[in-house]
Amino acid sequence: MTSLPLWRERDFRRLWIAQSVSDFGARITREGLPMMAVMGLAATPAQLGLLAALASGPTLLAGLSAGDMVDRRRRRPILVAADLVRALVLVTIPLAAWLHALTIWQVYAAAALVAGASAVFDIADHAYLPTLVERGRLAEANSRMAATESLAEMGGPALAGALFQWLTAPFAVAINAATYLASAVFLARIEAPEPAAEPERRRRRRLEGLRTGVATAWGHEIVRPMLQMAAVSGLFGGVFSACYMIFALKVLGLRPAVLGLVIACGGVASLAGSMIARPLSTRLGVGRAIVASGLIAGASSLLVPLAANSGRLAIASLVGAQLLGDSFGVAIIVLSISLRQGLIAQSFLGRTGAAFQAIGGGSAVVGALGGGWLAQTIGVQSALFVAATGLAAAPLLGFASPLREFRDIPATSA
Repeated sequence: MTSLPLWRERDFRRLWIAQSVSDFGARITREGLPMMAVMGLAATPAQLGLLAALASGPTLLAGLSAGDMVDRRRRRPILVAADLVRALVLVTIPLAAWLHALTIWQVYAAAALVAGASAVFDIADHAYLPTLVERGRLAEANSRMAATESLAEMGGPALAGALFQWLTAPFAVAINAATYLASAVFLARIEAPEPAAEPERRRRRRLEGLRTGVATAWGHEIVRPMLQMAAVSGLFGGVFSACYMIFALKVLGLRPAVLGLVIACGGVASLAGSMIARPLSTRLGVGRAIVASGLIAGASSLLVPLAANSGRLAIASLVGAQLLGDSFGVAIIVLSISLRQGLIAQSFLGRTGAAFQAIGGGSAVVGALGGGWLAQTIGVQSALFVAATGLAAAPLLGFASPLREFRDIPATSA
């Protein structure tokens, strides 16, 4: 490995650009699909809950099999294929809208297919990065990735809100299809040879890879609490995602463009989070930094349901939740992924990542379906209070474990 700055490493730069382009467009789709459902198709809370579940469910399905596939094959072709699948699926949305044939069922299908391809992409991406970057620089590499993702968080939601009002959401989604194509081109141009995949010696059972990933994560006393936190956060995050859009658009009465700007504030915070992750881990130790960031991010989500009682300060309350939640939430992601990449052997990273995807995604499906039902039963604001309380409690699992005392990401895997 060379000692050049990461941004001067040509292959890392291509991976970085590919992710940046697709991340920006992905934000348009993430906000565009539920906006389209609420404003264009008059979706109910239960339908939004189902939409959120369908956006999370494929994460569970990918986790059941994708980890083993990623560890048994070269990762870069998987990344390119995932980009092409997402582009193809998203092109159907504006086409159906142009033909006046768009229905909530097609939105459901698109959300599920794109989420599935994205889950496979994420598993392969996290396993692929250590082949381009030495382990001692993983935190730096993940911070750079998170920084550009934060820039996408700033521009994507704001652009989604504006495009929804100018072009309508279906045609805004078309922009994302182009970004996935661009991402595939940059990935295809990476020149570094990828290490040969582990040879297949026998026919493997469908869930064997997932079981291996779960066993690997659960068997490590530092990785185990992160897996537990992912499960609890996924559950209550699913409730939150099912309720947020309809709360902002219907309960608070925000216009899509205004909501897009509010969410874009989270992008500014996400950029800050990518920058503070390493200083936090240096000052507190990586374990305490993860726990402390989780507590702050979870507690800040309480500002969202409180916005309904804030009068003219409602938007300020939402912005506050975005600033605190996204900054410390990104810090958790950067440090958790970097720590996992540093602790788990290269040959198990795909299956371990799949275990996190499956458990987090599975709990998010339960949370999203329950969130839609809960919002119709006790009201959207009350359901958001339940979600925020659970998110604030999740980091306590890490606080009560050896993770709290773990200080440094190892330069080589165990």
